[in-house]
Amino acid sequence: MISAMLDMYTIVLGLLILLPLLGNIFFPYLWLDLVSLFSVMHVGYRCQKCLQRNPPFTLLDFFLAKAQKHPEKPLVLFGEEIYSYRDIDRHSSQLARVLREHVGLKEGETVAVFLKNIPAYLWVWMGLEKIGCAMACVNYNIRAKSLLHVLSSCGARVLLTTPDFKAAIEDVLPTLNNEGVRVFYLSDDSPTEGTEALLGQMKCSSDEPLPASFRANVNSKSTSLYIFTSGTTGLPKAAIITQRKLLFVSNLFRLCGVSPKDIIYIPLPLYHSAALLLGIGGCLEVGATFALRSKFSVSHFWNDCKRYRVSVIQYVGEVMRYLCNVPKTGNDRDHCVQMAIGNGMRMEVWKEFLRRFGPIQIYEFYGATEANVGFVNYTGKVGAVGRTNFLHKKLVNFKLVQYNVDQDEPVRDEKGHCIPVAVGETGLLVAKITKNTPFNGYAGDCQKTQKKILRDVLMKGDCYFNSGDLLMQDHQGFLYFQDRIGDTFRWKGENVATTEVETILAMLELIQEVTVYGVPVPGGPGDHKYFQTAQRSAGEGRI
Repeated sequence: MISAMLDMYTIVLGLLILLPLLGNIFFPYLWLDLVSLFSVMHVGYRCQKCLQRNPPFTLLDFFLAKAQKHPEKPLVLFGEEIYSYRDIDRHSSQLARVLREHVGLKEGETVAVFLKNIPAYLWVWMGLEKIGCAMACVNYNIRAKSLLHVLSSCGARVLLTTPDFKAAIEDVLPTLNNEGVRVFYLSDDSPTEGTEALLGQMKCSSDEPLPASFRANVNSKSTSLYIFTSGTTGLPKAAIITQRKLLFVSNLFRLCGVSPKDIIYIPLPLYHSAALLLGIGGCLEVGATFALRSKFSVSHFWNDCKRYRVSVIQYVGEVMRYLCNVPKTGNDRDHCVQMAIGNGMRMEVWKEFLRRFGPIQIYEFYGATEANVGFVNYTGKVGAVGRTNFLHKKLVNFKLVQYNVDQDEPVRDEKGHCIPVAVGETGLLVAKITKNTPFNGYAGDCQKTQKKILRDVLMKGDCYFNSGDLLMQDHQGFLYFQDRIGDTFRWKGENVATTEVETILAMLELIQEVTVYGVPVPGGPGDHKYFQTAQRSAGEGRI
């Protein structure tokens, strides 16, 4: 009997030793998969519970809760300036009162912001949230026709800016006046005749909390932001960011393990979703601190990280390439950065970055501002933009389908349905549109919204979001970005439509016709495609 018991104990002990070893051999990512799956499920459940409350508990409420819990904690580090949670709360309340009482904004209206990366971006955003208004984040590099287009597409009635953009504003001011768009400067004095400055009034306004009744009609489907995306259509499109999407996206930092003790470095432009939704939104959700830079600078990057004792950095692929291209120094690893969160990093840059700057945990993700699907590479697998498995596919209904590049459309079978690609083949990423994974579309353009929806993908009557991206899944379940369909190219981390360049070049009187198209540039700067032009000069009759 004792001998049998000893034999059983030996077998059990052997299994306990062998099973983890066998698991690591045959299922090397099982533990990480399970941890990630449970984290996603927990965050999803938590967000749903918050949004189902009456009134819903939004990202603004997370911020207000943090401001009450630790009011003196630094929230924004900007140069020599430090803004606490209480500072941002009070500034946002002051501005909200001015906008509501003096400017006359009503709940549900839209305000466009034409600002650089400055702390005011945050208190303007929170101020607008407090009175139930949407904020349209305008790229401060656009001018003239493009600027008028984005203001019109989102229905903005007010534009907030700073004296830095005096020339750009005055160039379009007559048209704005005709269309009923009022311009206000966030300064003590207005540099433009016919416009008003708000900073003086704001300083005199009460900083007491605003009643929740000012945003009484806000729900999970209410628009919080408009983020303008560049595609293949020429002019920017106003992607609608609802309160629901904002809360879910801002939880990415939590999924990656960012904690309240972290200090996040944000050098990316706030008019993009990466910096605003993931970066600032993520900080507000977890209660962390962020260091904001007015503009990315490769020469100041690591100095800033050391100065602010940064533990988490945000990136796009171009940022990492620039950092790796700087001449090596003996103190490349003299920093406190432990984690990097971003997208678009090429495999060779990824390897060089880790070799040079140390064992930093990289969380490469895939996502688009308007998309209803996203992935995170939580394993650190170099080059992958995400990972999927059987359980994950139960939560996220997506497919990679065959795509005809020449005809610019998905390949369909005899029944008119799309054809999924095999493992290891490149396919167009599409994601099913459901109640839990909605596609909110673009403001002011139903046609462009409908163009992003594929119908009868796997069965008659279904609807899928067309990502416009070609991905590949390997036999281990890792996903790799392959290319973007349509005529776009990369310029300093931005997606630019070739039609945008055509429009600008066509303005020149010496050019009669112009065609811009993307071409790959092996070994050149950038991520995917750059442009070439075929142009004919007026009067010369030649290409």
